[in-house]
Amino acid sequence: MSDDRARCSWGTADPLSLAYHDDEWGVPIHDDRRLFELLNLEGAQAGLAWITILRKRDGYRLAFDGWDPERIAAYGPDDEARLLADPGIVRNGAKIRAVIGNARAYLALADAPGAFDRYLWSFVDGTPVQNRWTAMGGIPPETDESRALSRDLKKRGFSFVGPTIVYAFMQAAGLVNDHLVSCFRYAELSGA
Repeated sequence: MSDDRARCSWGTADPLSLAYHDDEWGVPIHDDRRLFELLNLEGAQAGLAWITILRKRDGYRLAFDGWDPERIAAYGPDDEARLLADPGIVRNGAKIRAVIGNARAYLALADAPGAFDRYLWSFVDGTPVQNRWTAMGGIPPETDESRALSRDLKKRGFSFVGPTIVYAFMQAAGLVNDHLVSCFRYAELSGA
């Protein structure tokens, strides 16, 4: 299933997790739409295993019009009903409404290309935080930065963006490098 390179333990559970760990997790993202997608997927994951969301990621892309915030922001009751019946996503009304609300909040915030990217990355001064964790148990569920970003997102009308969800987003989007130092991806992403 994998080569013999050292990895973070969570990234070896199955082929989908392995590919996500090796190719995506922790890689800095600077594309507004991809950041919007990932923030919403992290919110959808609340209370579930990440593998559930990975398995449904393509379904989310189809259901939510390729994560086009303008189209999502215009969704109404018929769209909510359609989404609640869609087996390709997590059919949770609160999470579906959060995505729609988040699209509206995104549009209010991101008035120019790259604005969402600049906003999010400002919470780490534009540079990925390079942590040096030696064990999974040492990685915190949230940080001062994730608490600050969570508070600000909520103030701007976003939901399903608590500090733990936001920290998972920050890890996934590369705002922080939380690969273990023993993981082959740590050196690749830290430049060490």
